[in-house]
Amino acid sequence: MNINLNELDLADVARWPTAARAVVILFLMGGVIFLGYWFHTKDQMVELESAEVKEAGLKVIFETKAKQAANLEAYELQLEEMRESFGAMLRQLPNQTEVADLLIDVSQTGLASGLEFELFQPRSEVPREFYAELPISIRVIGGYHEFGDFISGVAALPRIVTIHDVNISHAGGKLGMNLTAKTYRYIEENDTTEGGDS
Repeated sequence: MNINLNELDLADVARWPTAARAVVILFLMGGVIFLGYWFHTKDQMVELESAEVKEAGLKVIFETKAKQAANLEAYELQLEEMRESFGAMLRQLPNQTEVADLLIDVSQTGLASGLEFELFQPRSEVPREFYAELPISIRVIGGYHEFGDFISGVAALPRIVTIHDVNISHAGGKLGMNLTAKTYRYIEENDTTEGGDS
C-alpha cells in the first residue's frame, strides 16, 4: 500500500491510514526516548560511572583499614614492646649526676685490666636530639690481653659506652692504644647545662 504524503491532513490524523499513524507514533516514541535519554538518563549515566570509580576507591580504602583493624592488637603490643625497649635504653644513659661515676668506672676498668693510663681526658659533650655524647680521649700502655680485658670490661658496664678510633702502636718496647670512648647522657627537658640548651 502506497501512501501519498500530500494527501495526509495534519488536522485530521484520525483518518490517516494505519501504517502512516504507526510511523508517526514510532517517530514520536523515538523522539521521546531520545529526549528522555539526552536530558535525564545521560547525566545519570555519568553520575553512575563516577559513583563506580568512587566505589572502587572506597573498597581499596576499606580493605586497607580492615587489615589495619585486624592487626591493631598486634600493632599495640609491638608499640608497647618498643616503649619498654626504649625505656630500658634510656635507663642505660646516665643522667648528669651519674656521669662522673661512669668516668670513674671506665678508668677503674682500665686499671683493673692491668693498663697504665697516659691520657684520660673527657672532652666537651656533643648535643644530639634527646641525648648528648660525652667523648673521652684515652691512651693506655699495656699488652694485647690487657687491651682485650679493658674493652670487654667497658662493654660489660651497666651504662652504654662505645669505643671508637682504636689505634694500637708499638713504641719504646711497649704497646700503646689510643681510643675514644663515648658515653651518652639523656638530656632532660628542664636541663640547663650546655648540652641541654639544644
